[in-house]
Amino acid sequence: MRGQVILRRVLATVPLMAGIAVVVFVIMRLIPGDPVDIIIGQGAATSQDVERVRQELHLDRPLPEQLLLFLADLSRGDLGDSFVKRKPVSQILLEALPATIELALAAMVVALVVAIPLGILSAVRQSSFLDRLSMAGAFLGISMPAFWLGLVAILLFSVRLGWFPTSGRTGFLFFLEPVTGFVLVDSILARNWSALIDALRHLVLPALTLGAGLMAIIARVMRASMVEVLREPYITVAHSKGLAPRVVVWRHALHNALIPTITVVGLQTGVLLGGNMIVETIFSWPGMGRVVVDAIFSRDYPLIQGAVMLYTLIFVLANLTVDILYTYLNPRIQL
Repeated sequence: MRGQVILRRVLATVPLMAGIAVVVFVIMRLIPGDPVDIIIGQGAATSQDVERVRQELHLDRPLPEQLLLFLADLSRGDLGDSFVKRKPVSQILLEALPATIELALAAMVVALVVAIPLGILSAVRQSSFLDRLSMAGAFLGISMPAFWLGLVAILLFSVRLGWFPTSGRTGFLFFLEPVTGFVLVDSILARNWSALIDALRHLVLPALTLGAGLMAIIARVMRASMVEVLREPYITVAHSKGLAPRVVVWRHALHNALIPTITVVGLQTGVLLGGNMIVETIFSWPGMGRVVVDAIFSRDYPLIQGAVMLYTLIFVLANLTVDILYTYLNPRIQL
C-alpha cells in the first residue's frame, strides 16, 4: 500500500515539472539581453554570422515553437546543449553536482551535530543561562546573511590567521583521479591522506558559512518542539514511574519532537542544494551554484533551464523523503 502511494506521489510530480519548465522558459525569454551577442561578441561579427548562430540555436523560430521543441526534448530526458560551453547540459550538471552535494552534506552535518543537541539542552534547561545564550546565538545566526558571513570568515580565518584556504576544493599541488567526483571520497579511495586533509581544510569555511543559518533554524525549531513535547501528559507519566530524566528525553520525547525538525531539515536540504549560489561564488567552489551564476550572465538558456529542473526535482524528492520518514517516526501518521 505504501509503495502505491509513493508511486502516485512520484507520478504527480510530472505535471508539476512540466509547469515549472514552461514558467522557466518564459521567464528566461523575458530577461533583457541576447545570448547571440554574448556568444559571438557585440560588433565582432557580421549580420550573416549572427543569423547563422541564431539558426543553430533555434532562436530564429517563434517562441511557441521553441517551447514545443524544449518540452519535446525534456520528455526524452534531453536537456539540450549549452549555448556557451557547447556541451550537453546534463553532462555539465553531472560534473558540477558532486561538488554541490559534498558542500551541502558537510553543511548539513555541521548544522545537525550542533543544533539538535543544543535545541534539546535548551528545552530541558528552559529559561536558564544556557537557553538564553543558545537562542541568542541562533537569532544571530539567522540574522547574518551568507555573503557577509563568508567574507568575514575569509578575512579572519584565511587572510589574517591563515588557517584555511580562501577558495577552491583542493590545492594546486594535489591531483586526484576522479572516481566518484567527491573529493573526500576519492582521496580516501586513493589513500592520499595529504589530499584528504587539504580537501577538508578547503571545505571548512564554505560548510560553516552555508550551515550557520541552517544551524540556527534547526536549533530554534528543535527547542520549541521539545518544549511542547515535554509538557505532554505521557511525559508526566514517564517521570512519575521513576524513569531517569535522560531516558524520558531521549527515548520518549525525542521521537515526537523530531517530526517538525525533520520537516525543516527536508526543506532546507533542497535549499542547500539549490540555494548555495552565493556561498559557492564567494569561495570559488566549482559546484552547480557557480555554473548557474555564469549561465545567467551569459544568457545560456538551456543550462539555466536544466539547472532549475534539477533543483525542482531535488525539492520534490526531499519533500517526499520527509513524508516517508514521518511514518517511521510516528506510525499513526499516514502518507
